[in-house]
Amino acid sequence: MLRTPTGGAPKNGTAGSAGQLVSIGTVLTTLRDEFPEVTISKIRFLEAEGLVEPRRTPSGYRKFSTEDVERLARVLRLQRDHYLPLKVIREQLDALDRGEQIRIPAPAAHGESVDGAPPSGGYAEAAGEPPAAARVGRAELMAAAEVDEAQLVEWESYGLVSELPGGGFDAGTLAVARLIADLGRFGLEPRHLRGMKAAADREAGLVEQLVAPLRRHRNPQTRAHAEATTRELAVLSVRLHEALVQTALGLRPH
Repeated sequence: MLRTPTGGAPKNGTAGSAGQLVSIGTVLTTLRDEFPEVTISKIRFLEAEGLVEPRRTPSGYRKFSTEDVERLARVLRLQRDHYLPLKVIREQLDALDRGEQIRIPAPAAHGESVDGAPPSGGYAEAAGEPPAAARVGRAELMAAAEVDEAQLVEWESYGLVSELPGGGFDAGTLAVARLIADLGRFGLEPRHLRGMKAAADREAGLVEQLVAPLRRHRNPQTRAHAEATTRELAVLSVRLHEALVQTALGLRPH
């Protein structure tokens, strides 16, 4: 169910027709089941961009309805699966709020445009969950991160993103590009992020050392366990990094 206009409903943190309201921390926990990389900062950024409008308590705390959480999930899904820029996502959500029926392009593959139909002319219904594309081209990545060629070239010069052999970028690089763009809006430049990239490479090397014996095993189940272990270690590393940064800044965990 999508978030619908609230009209004259009060935004004072009390539950109304939307049902029970929850904190931003609860929203984060809910979304991370499907979107492990989502952060408090990302949710706040989407709010600042007008993609969600949580209620506020008299003391200023954000309170989200079920419709707000569903709306955030739809935004994140459109970014992840369809590489749509926020401007296009906002237009589509506004159309849905008006009761209009929309159609969105199927996930873009390398060489396709996110602003129009793929060469085959195929479209997917907004409610569908088609598989994500294996890679996207430079134009798709720039559109999704809302940056230009000069910025992308600068990121590449600092080793923050790189094309795959044969051209194009994978989903992980696309996620990195979006985060770099988000940080850039706060004044963090690519040169400031080199240390983060170096630390990430060191963490990845440590994880690789831990799972390498499992990956070399002859048993397919053991090799599959290696992949699951790699994913779990990656998630734990990200959460540890987040906790360390919050602690260093004296912030209270959400």
